[in-house]
Amino acid sequence: MIVKIAAAQIACTLGDLAANLAKIRDFAERAKTAGAELVVFPEMVDTGYAMQVIRERATRWSEGAVPELQHIARTLSIAIISGVSERADDGIYNSQVVLDASGAIVAKYRKTHLFAPIEEDKFCAAGDALASVSFGPLRLGLTICYDLRFPELYRALAIDQGVNVFIISSAWPFPRAEHLRVLATARAVENQSYVILANRVGRDDGGRFCGTSAVIDPAGVVVAAASSEREEVVLAEVSAETIQSVRDAMPVFAHRRDDLYERIRAAK
Repeated sequence: MIVKIAAAQIACTLGDLAANLAKIRDFAERAKTAGAELVVFPEMVDTGYAMQVIRERATRWSEGAVPELQHIARTLSIAIISGVSERADDGIYNSQVVLDASGAIVAKYRKTHLFAPIEEDKFCAAGDALASVSFGPLRLGLTICYDLRFPELYRALAIDQGVNVFIISSAWPFPRAEHLRVLATARAVENQSYVILANRVGRDDGGRFCGTSAVIDPAGVVVAAASSEREEVVLAEVSAETIQSVRDAMPVFAHRRDDLYERIRAAK
């Protein structure tokens, strides 16, 4: 079975919720017109990615961006995954929300690895749980930007939760653009899973984002890719049969040495 999934590569207006929601609606409409059943947006697209602005503008999910995203999903009849700034009683979280085509919230994820070099860990609280959700024949695993550098997270999603499509909402900058390409490809190959990467373009607070949003298949082949500069939608067919074919040809999960890994951990 084939599912059409889009990644929306957009720029954001820092701190301007109305402008960002208008952009999200526009790109969700483009994805729907292109035949997508699901569209993925980058990291914190409601506020933009600047710590002080996030602290000032983050909202609870009962207000701000999420109700409007629900309306967009319901109106267009398209599933949406988007990075959002979430305010809760115990702090602010860098989060993802998953909406089905009726606008219902079906999953959420709070970023577990915070980017200390820009003091994200001082402005945001870290999530403490993995998150995944079924989408037709697929199991989607939720991750955000810096998470990509931690292969343990992706392996746990694949092994413990049966994920075969990794969703990455990101605001990844130009100085490390090659890291983004290599790491995203590695996560696909080592877990024999699709990667759907939606990365930002434009600038926030002096940072310049490197785009190159992509869909990467379980063999590591880039089947759809965006530029490094322009706003655009990339769309690809994601096939459950392709996943199974790659895994049947090289059954790496069956060859894992859990006994060995446990002994190593126990000996420490």
